[in-house]
Amino acid sequence: MKYEIKKFNTVIIGSGAAGLNAALHLYENGQQNIAILTDFLGGGTSANTGSDKQTFYKLATSKLQDSPYEMAKDLFSGGAMDGDIALVEAMMSLKEFYHLTELGVKFPYNEYGEYIGYKTDHDLKCRATSAGPLTSQDMFNCLLKRIRSLKIKIFDKHEVIELLTAKQGKDKRVTGLLAVNKTKFKNAAHGLTLFNCENIIFAVGGPAGIYKDSVYPPSQVGSIGVALQAGALAKNLTESQYGLASIKFRWNLSGTYQQVIPRYYSTDKNGKDKKDFLNEYFPTMGKMASAIFLKGYQWPFDPRKIEDLGSSIIDILVYQETNILGRRVFMDFLKNPEPAGGHKKFAFKDLSKEALEYLKKSNALLKLPIDRLKKMNPAAIDLYKNNGIDLTKEPLEIAVCAQHNNGGLSGNHWWESNLKHLFPIGEVNGSHGVYRPGGSALNAGQVAGYRAALYIAKRYSKPLKNGTSNNSEAQFKAALTRLNRMIDARNGVEKEVLFQYRKDLQERMSKYGAHIRSASNSVKALAEAHKSHLELAGLKIKDKNLLLYFIKTLELSLTQLAYLEAIKTYIQKGGKSRGSYLIMDKSGVVPLEKLGSDWRYKRYTGELADRVLETYVDGKGKIISSHRKVRPLPATDYWFENVWRDYRKDKIVK
Repeated sequence: MKYEIKKFNTVIIGSGAAGLNAALHLYENGQQNIAILTDFLGGGTSANTGSDKQTFYKLATSKLQDSPYEMAKDLFSGGAMDGDIALVEAMMSLKEFYHLTELGVKFPYNEYGEYIGYKTDHDLKCRATSAGPLTSQDMFNCLLKRIRSLKIKIFDKHEVIELLTAKQGKDKRVTGLLAVNKTKFKNAAHGLTLFNCENIIFAVGGPAGIYKDSVYPPSQVGSIGVALQAGALAKNLTESQYGLASIKFRWNLSGTYQQVIPRYYSTDKNGKDKKDFLNEYFPTMGKMASAIFLKGYQWPFDPRKIEDLGSSIIDILVYQETNILGRRVFMDFLKNPEPAGGHKKFAFKDLSKEALEYLKKSNALLKLPIDRLKKMNPAAIDLYKNNGIDLTKEPLEIAVCAQHNNGGLSGNHWWESNLKHLFPIGEVNGSHGVYRPGGSALNAGQVAGYRAALYIAKRYSKPLKNGTSNNSEAQFKAALTRLNRMIDARNGVEKEVLFQYRKDLQERMSKYGAHIRSASNSVKALAEAHKSHLELAGLKIKDKNLLLYFIKTLELSLTQLAYLEAIKTYIQKGGKSRGSYLIMDKSGVVPLEKLGSDWRYKRYTGELADRVLETYVDGKGKIISSHRKVRPLPATDYWFENVWRDYRKDKIVK
């Protein structure tokens, strides 16, 4: 049987902003025997998402006093974050920020060349900047333009299904990968292609495919399960961000979308029985409208912002309407919040001082939310119009959705995994702790690409030997045998069976493993997921055209098992509500009396903040989670002569 073999020093899996930046830095460091491999060029999160004012978080560059150590301390203080990673992300932030400006990303500056910042969530220093609602798309486009100008090889429509590994002394390392070339899927080898390589930069994004309620673009599914299956260590899989988003067109509803104070209402499944559900829980119109306004600043769901009718109580009330009562929820920009439940009519004078001043300074004390939106952010209206939704004529259907994974695969301060020569970067790397400043993910992905590229150029750049290793060929043949055994034209299942398994998987995660969790439900969900995974692994398919869908569903099933195992372990070890999720507990506190005792939750007081939760799949397929101490902020050598000496002797990269 004929099959393709490709040989490169380094293969970058994924074509988002992090992966493209890594490829560019490899090239800039003299590495040209490289290739980018992607299942859909332009299909990832970077190229398809944004927000009201999508943020890039970096060291402050205006008159505010700041330093890399101050920024590192702020990142580290978020909890469950390794100090060496925090320091590198802070130290390298300006280098990568200016790298992007040189590539053409249009971050705004004033007449003196000063890049003025603003505050984002979990930020104290106004370090945030933005190139507009499509910052990550601008980054992607500028990076891709440069990649193409350098003629760096891109293998599009290649789905990675397995990482190849081998022993290296006491360690294990990657030696290559197997991918399905979708353009040759119908050949006898199912398009299976062997990539032999010295290094893999793994930039596949977050685990979007495990959620039903998701703001990830539909084209983004995630491939962390491929690395977990190979033995890569993960960390902090418990920590993800959730927030309000539109579901017909997937987009975060942060910033101006909330600050214009639209009406919230719910309906039954058929769009009837309209109800202004928020009014039942807020004592006054002013309190309710001010909480809606604050969702703009405080978009991610946060347990610390639910008491005293804080902004995150809105996420809970939306979740109750959609996931518990089975209703649909909408935001309507054509009407102010309605005065139902005995409330007075909406009036600006009843708003909090912060909300009223903001709208005044924006010259937006206008009659309707849509008028205010046109004044403050007309591009926000255009964005939806370009995606088939006219906010001047129709409401937005919304839900609390998964948005970003703060956890992911583990790596050292060069972003190398426990699997040597594997470098997980971008969202798939769990470099963030519990509370990360908004926009720090874009910075982290760029810094990671630079660090991985530098390490490879300095330490892993030896040329590949001619031919292929016996180990790679043996793993290729074993994989091909497995693929063939998955197909049974006579006794295999139809596509509807596979679709149902994936649908059940996604509904399970959004119900039990998103922002509302409990000890009993984590055990229940994990048991259901184990049962489903075993059933799925025993299936065969009738139609070869379902093969990739089947493989991906199996991978997502394993991914969900790892995430649910981490959630269960965290709760059993005494973990409480933090980050972007509640841990429900009958002995806890009630966020709002009107919600009743079923909503009692464990209030977070810093438990396990100095611990990282690690998760891995052992050689027998068992998933294990345990805590370790965070790595502290490094005490670096400030003496210039010593650093200069080590730099001259090439002792820095180690």
